[in-house]
Amino acid sequence: MANITYLDESVFQFLKALEGNNNREWFAKNKPKYVAANDHFKALAEEINVGMQKQDNIEKMKLYRIYRDVRFSKSKEPYKNSFSGGFSRKTKALRGGYYFHLEPGGKSMVGGGFWQPEASDLKRIREEIAADATPLRKIINSSSFKTHFGELGGEQLKTAPKGFPKDHPDIDLLRYKSFIVSKYFTDKEVETPGFSEEVLKYFNATRPFFDYMSEVLTTDVNGVSLLDK
Repeated sequence: MANITYLDESVFQFLKALEGNNNREWFAKNKPKYVAANDHFKALAEEINVGMQKQDNIEKMKLYRIYRDVRFSKSKEPYKNSFSGGFSRKTKALRGGYYFHLEPGGKSMVGGGFWQPEASDLKRIREEIAADATPLRKIINSSSFKTHFGELGGEQLKTAPKGFPKDHPDIDLLRYKSFIVSKYFTDKEVETPGFSEEVLKYFNATRPFFDYMSEVLTTDVNGVSLLDK
């Protein structure tokens, strides 16, 4: 299977049926349908991977299993109602990761960013914002960013983070605990030829944001590179 640029409607048909029959007995009986749906998803993912290798320095693509780990989950359903994957970037100088999620009901999305960054990274990002938030605001207020993603996403604190004043002029940005961009798609959009190009377009639109964060996270507060240490 090659040059698959969209998701065949049979994939979402399988996932919708799985949502209403999320148990091992049903899954075993319908294993051939799962295999066919998964193969189609992997072919689409590979088409996206080919494009990503051209437009960014990608280390690898990872596709996530449909099987859920229910050991520490309130939900004991054994399967996810979606297919998903992501891309990591090469070298310590390139920060940020890409994610794509395909699920019926308008829940398909692409996104990326910095989800629950390590404490040291979060501290460094906040230090940079507190010192000068202008570069970040320029990116998230740009017409390209707003057209593709609307606004910056991610969980936020209800008050100021420790060590920063509540009346800081950039407190709205300092409250972020994760820094995420995302775009949702309708089922029809996912099932339209050329969807893979749309995914690549949105991934490419994250680059100014990723470039800014990469610069911040690879330098200290004085702008000295941490990569040489």
